[in-house]
Formats: sequence, C-alpha cells, structure tokens
Amino acid sequence: MGARGPVPTRSDQRRRQNKNPEGIATAKAPGVRAEQPPADASWHEMARDWYESLALSGQARWYQPSDWQTARVWAEVLSRQLAGGRVSAQMIAAWSGAATELLTTEGARRRARVELEVPDVDEDEEASVTALDRYRAVVGS
Repeated sequence: MGARGPVPTRSDQRRRQNKNPEGIATAKAPGVRAEQPPADASWHEMARDWYESLALSGQARWYQPSDWQTARVWAEVLSRQLAGGRVSAQMIAAWSGAATELLTTEGARRRARVELEVPDVDEDEEASVTALDRYRAVVGS
C-alpha cells in the first residue's frame, strides 16, 4: 500500500511541486464499473451504512468484484462485532486495516498517492480521481 509515516498533504496545499521522484505509475480506471453486491438486510445498521457508502465514494470506480466481496466480508465481520455487545479491539483494528486497503479514508488515499477531487461544475457529477504525479506534471510545466 503506501509508506508509513505522516499522511502526505494534499497536492493543492504543498509548497514544493517536485516532479515524480519515485517513478510511480498511474493506472486508468476500467471502462466498466463492477457492480456492488447488495447489502445484507440483517447487518447492523452502521455496518450496512458503511458498506453502502463505498459505492458512493470516488475510489469505487477502481473496485473490482474481489474488492466488493472483500468489503462484504468485512461488513459482515463489523456487523457481528457491533451486534455482539462486546466489541473486540483487535477485531476492529483488523477491520480498520481492511478498510484502509479499500482506500476508504483520505489518509489511505493520500498514502497511495490518489486524490479525489470534487467537481466545480456540477454537484451531481461523480468525483474524479487524479493521480498526484499527473497533477504535478501539469503544475510543474
């Protein structure tokens, strides 16, 4: 995934705009989005909300069927933990790591060198994802 350490700042907040020093390659999202399997009605409300929110997030455009199945499994685990009355700190830490792998937080996306940009033109439009090195190439020229 990404490097350890502090979360990198957003590209529009940086003073220095170095050219791609690490040679990180960018990948385009596939033309067809993978379908999100439906949430289980028996899941705890917070687990179901988390799972359903993934489809509304910008990083979902890169999700493959295996990513959706991973999210389903972790939503089930989270649901059982929340419904069980006693929440295991170790299990929540494991779930949090899995959520990081799915790029569900801004910090995780920054470490992976991915930024979600909110479009200025139309609020109904999906958030676009821009690789930082592509941004640097434009600003640096």
